[in-house]
Amino acid sequence: MNSEEEFYDAETGGRTNLTRMGCGGEGMVQALCDSKTSQENNMREKRHVVVFGHVSVCLCRHVCFFICRKTLPFPMFSRNDFSIWGFLRKCIGMELSKITMPIVFNEPLSFLQRITEYMEHTYLIHQACTLSDSIERMQLVAAFAVSAVASQWDRTGKPFNPLLGETYELIREDEGYRLISEQVSHHPPISAFYAESLCQDFKFHGSIYPKLKFWGKSVEAEPKGTMTLELSKHREAYTWTNPMCCVHNVILGKLWIEQYGTVEIVNHSTQEKCVLNFKPCGMFGKELHRVEGHIQDKSKKKRCVIYGKWTECLYTIEPKVYDIFGKGKPSCRPRRAFLFCIPRRLNHSLMYVEDTVTMIPGSTLLWRIAPRPTHSAQMYNFTSFAMTLNELEPSMEGVIAPTDCRLRPDIRAMENGDIDTACQEKERLEEKQRAARRERAKDEEEWSTRWFQQGPNSYTRTADWIYTGGYFDRKYSHLPDIY
Repeated sequence: MNSEEEFYDAETGGRTNLTRMGCGGEGMVQALCDSKTSQENNMREKRHVVVFGHVSVCLCRHVCFFICRKTLPFPMFSRNDFSIWGFLRKCIGMELSKITMPIVFNEPLSFLQRITEYMEHTYLIHQACTLSDSIERMQLVAAFAVSAVASQWDRTGKPFNPLLGETYELIREDEGYRLISEQVSHHPPISAFYAESLCQDFKFHGSIYPKLKFWGKSVEAEPKGTMTLELSKHREAYTWTNPMCCVHNVILGKLWIEQYGTVEIVNHSTQEKCVLNFKPCGMFGKELHRVEGHIQDKSKKKRCVIYGKWTECLYTIEPKVYDIFGKGKPSCRPRRAFLFCIPRRLNHSLMYVEDTVTMIPGSTLLWRIAPRPTHSAQMYNFTSFAMTLNELEPSMEGVIAPTDCRLRPDIRAMENGDIDTACQEKERLEEKQRAARRERAKDEEEWSTRWFQQGPNSYTRTADWIYTGGYFDRKYSHLPDIY
């Protein structure tokens, strides 16, 4: 690669010059990407991705040097020799969170890392912070809420249940945020998380109790818990709960995922509300993955309509225009557009979602799902973002908490393709956790959480877990040895 090389801009058809800076044996690139607006791309910051060997360098509007892996160390093993029905037939009607599942049905991530995937489209929050109109901010918050569940598309592997006291941290200076999560309860399993902008623009936090049940042909997940987003500049707070999730064909056929239910996003400062209906598939699959809803002001006047698919994209349009075009079913087709710039040389390594959402003329694109790597199917259907979550860089050792998911030996062994070791380590960790619980019961000692405490949500007054601070002070001597 030359010191200066041109890259094709997928949006404009133009070219971008990137300057390479040497750093040991690897090339490092510094770039400052300007924000760009177009009819279908006025909601996302411009990005570039440059490949060096086995890693990618992501270049954002912020000057950054973020190096992340683009694949897992070992591909997913075949599940063809295993019958999920053979295990689940004894669990019909039971809550699966209380049952130890065989590791063959897992993916090499903890549930704490899985909920971190809510942050994949954080640029939507940053964009909302810059807008002066509260309805436009609500549109982007709605897009963020939908995008938060988009990574579940085709993700049929079960994340590892976090151990009590397990934590996960993620600092993304290129995206302008940091996150900490903790497993605060084992029975019932409750995961609490807290994310904040590095510029103090927003706070995003919540607690999730994933209640799983098996109904014979499907596994249903009810993600109990409230999501709270606070925009500091506008002194606004938004709350919502996630939709239901269901995995179908667990006995016979190809597994597929459905999200359904009503999601209400409330702006507690303006009393504006967004109501999103995640459509159930229906008899003939016509409503599969569809999302439809509206935003209303405090007088309950409908201000705009939102439509799309949680697996693809989300649009907004005026209610009158939406009604004229038959409530989202016009005959016209949208032109194809991508939300960020991709070098021409990378086109072969990304898998684009075929656009099946019909765009109504006059619509504004709020969000489009990022393309997945072409080898995603061999990597547990992970997104590019998910690929990076369990990466343990040398600089992290001795810095992150000893309870961090990245240090779990069973997940690490599975990621490296060593299933036998993963099974042994999983059994060892579960027995160690049970032994610790017996010791606490013997001493009549209650478990004490480290970074969160139970309390009511400040806006909904429902049960929640509140971040108490202090994690990033890096004082971890009091943490238990859970691994």
